[in-house]
Amino acid sequence: MSLIILDRDGVINHDSDDFIKSPAEWEPIDGSLEAIARLNHAGYRVVVITNQSGIARGFLDTETLNRIHSKMRRMLAHVGGKLEAVLFCPHGPEDGCNCRKPKDGAFVELAHRLRIKLAQIPAVGDSLRDIQAAQSAGAIPILVKTGKGEQTLANGIPEGVAVYDDLSAVVTALLESAE
Repeated sequence: MSLIILDRDGVINHDSDDFIKSPAEWEPIDGSLEAIARLNHAGYRVVVITNQSGIARGFLDTETLNRIHSKMRRMLAHVGGKLEAVLFCPHGPEDGCNCRKPKDGAFVELAHRLRIKLAQIPAVGDSLRDIQAAQSAGAIPILVKTGKGEQTLANGIPEGVAVYDDLSAVVTALLESAE
């Protein structure tokens, strides 16, 4: 089974410092949905792991988040793609939970659910906390320059982390290396 883990905001959709609080605010990054569909067609299962502290901060509720994810899934289906699962952490930074990246609790939960080890599983994100969570869980972190990626890169990332312009470039590299 080929699996890839993606962060949501800044990887699949445009990020906002004001949080994505409604389906209307959720807009995909050019080429990201098509990149996921390419992964699906190549036999990859795609899972999203995302921090959604806007819930803890009172900017949106779980029902609204589910509507946002429904929009994402509909738009993805329109281009021939699908997500295996979306795991989200609804907690704020001060809540001390294990599911909020940079901790790896959501990754550990995914590995437990699928009964797999995450070694050799790529995990794509745009922030240092995405990289740290992937590394802690034993996955292979990949940074994209979209979202907060350029700023993350400028602030410094751990040695050996692959960096790509966007999700489409990551997918092209993954699929070419598999040939």
